[in-house]
Amino acid sequence: MRKRISFTRFCANAATCLDQLAADRGELVVTRRGHDPVVILPLRELEGMRETLHLLSSPANAERLLRSIAELDAGRSQDR
Repeated sequence: MRKRISFTRFCANAATCLDQLAADRGELVVTRRGHDPVVILPLRELEGMRETLHLLSSPANAERLLRSIAELDAGRSQDR
């Protein structure tokens, strides 16, 4: 479940909110009246999502990765 907070409350508790986000590696939705919500997340999480999107952008690579994940889930992995 995503955590939500008003902009006013976020501003009053910014350091605490950011510390919690860094510790949880989660995301925080900041809402403002009359504006679209904004998501704040740790940079390493954003970088991980971007890397995943890059790896899945090639259909052939995406197929190989998904096949490998399925093999891991089925217990057919080998330690190297």
